[in-house]
Amino acid sequence: MFNPRLIILENPLKIPPADMLAAAKSVLPNAYAPYSHFSVAACVRAENGELFSGCNVENASFSITMCAEAGAVSALFAHGHKKIIEALILVPDQKICSPCGACRQRLLECAAPEISVHLCTVDGKYQHTTLAELLPFAFGPQNLATRL
Repeated sequence: MFNPRLIILENPLKIPPADMLAAAKSVLPNAYAPYSHFSVAACVRAENGELFSGCNVENASFSITMCAEAGAVSALFAHGHKKIIEALILVPDQKICSPCGACRQRLLECAAPEISVHLCTVDGKYQHTTLAELLPFAFGPQNLATRL
């Protein structure tokens, strides 16, 4: 049985989780970024340990471009899961890139603020953060809980 505590104990947060990095690397070449030329891949881990990946898909109508994180979250839900316990963002650039504001909000919809978010580059740069650090004073499901 998958135990999320093992990930924390086995990963001293100096390197990203190898399985998540491999999953993101496998979809990064599929990114469709003809306008920005900025490919992104993302991988999220469900509560049962299953991984779901996505890559960005641009569109000439820029506002309907789909971020990598959106693709990964969509895949998670498409497979019947609703909770993310860890996320990884990968770029082929030499500079680490964090999720955009909309994707931070997407992650918060199905993840606790304290989840690990691994920011990676293909050439080995790595930074660990949490969703709470990326999205302080977040508006999320907890704000609507009394109304539901």
